[in-house]
Amino acid sequence: MEEEQRAGTAAAAGAAEGGGQSVKDEEEVKEEDVIDTAAQGGEEEDEDALPHSEILDIFEEGLARLVQDPLLCDLPIQVTLEEVNSQIALEYGQAMTVRVLKADGEVMPIVVVQNATVLDLKKAILRFMELKQQREGGVKHISWRYVWRTYHLVFQGEKLEDDKMRLKDYGIRNRDEVTFMKRLRKNSCHGFRQRTKRDSH
Repeated sequence: MEEEQRAGTAAAAGAAEGGGQSVKDEEEVKEEDVIDTAAQGGEEEDEDALPHSEILDIFEEGLARLVQDPLLCDLPIQVTLEEVNSQIALEYGQAMTVRVLKADGEVMPIVVVQNATVLDLKKAILRFMELKQQREGGVKHISWRYVWRTYHLVFQGEKLEDDKMRLKDYGIRNRDEVTFMKRLRKNSCHGFRQRTKRDSH
């Protein structure tokens, strides 16, 4: 009788151990399933992520639709966010257009903030020319150091020589015209004075 009880107890203990082991096995399987699922989810997220080129295309399409607004209809098709912001700033009186007349007669509508300096205007001219060349497919390099050594910006006969001075302190307002004027070389001025003296004698 005692032997039967011992046998029964041993069998129950074995069953308990087996059951415990099976529970552990199930837990391990569940953990593996969770890890696999998470990994698959990460792969799916990576697959769902758009390539950079597609994001740019979507952004450009959005801008193209945006410029169909009457407020922005004067902007080019390949508009930049910078140009959109400038146009909005113009509408709200936070910016102004300075009409810059080049030596070849072309007029460039340059947008600058109301408190812009002469240096800000020069930078805006540079940016305008860069965008224009990109859109027209030109790759011509412009040496702006040479340009500013060779030309003055002039408003109503006054040279804009102080880069730190504000445009409005020169009296420049919205839609005023500033022109490129070639600098006179000192030697040329000296020669001109010499010729004038000879003519006077």
